Amino acid sequence: MGREVSESCIDSLLTEMVSSYCNRFYANKPELAARRIEAIGYQVGHQLSERYTMERPRFSDHLEAIKFICKDFWSELFKKQIDNLKTNHRGTFVLQDNRFRWLARMSLDPTAEEGVPQDPAALAESKAAQAMSMYLYFPCGIIRGALSNLGIPCAVSADISNLPACSFVVRIKA
Repeated sequence: MGREVSESCIDSLLTEMVSSYCNRFYANKPELAARRIEAIGYQVGHQLSERYTMERPRFSDHLEAIKFICKDFWSELFKKQIDNLKTNHRGTFVLQDNRFRWLARMSLDPTAEEGVPQDPAALAESKAAQAMSMYLYFPCGIIRGALSNLGIPCAVSADISNLPACSFVVRIKA
């Protein structure tokens, strides 16, 4: 039986990490905070991938490794598989989680902040959306670190179109 950590502990740790980097350490440098949060995620993903693939043979191609991330790796982290995987067969993969656990308790309520415009384009630029995007650097780092450990250099970005759904776009570097 593997060691497990309470979901609420992970949620609290993620919240505190993002808060610390965004509001204390790099309050005036959000791009630096984002890079640091992503770097921490990278280390976590790299180490977890090492642990979860110890008994497995090396993957023969990118698609096999991405499928491992979507099924086994995601199941270990979130107790569920990625809901949808799409690819253009040219090095870009989109991993869709329809109920991403770390966003499940968040919302972008335009009435929550006074003076925030109601139209979607302006809402995307709002402080709430920017703050929420900071939470996605950590899982992007986890995915990038895991794939890096599998020998696949890539760039990972996230897209929130309809909470709590989240899409992770993985672009393999040639």
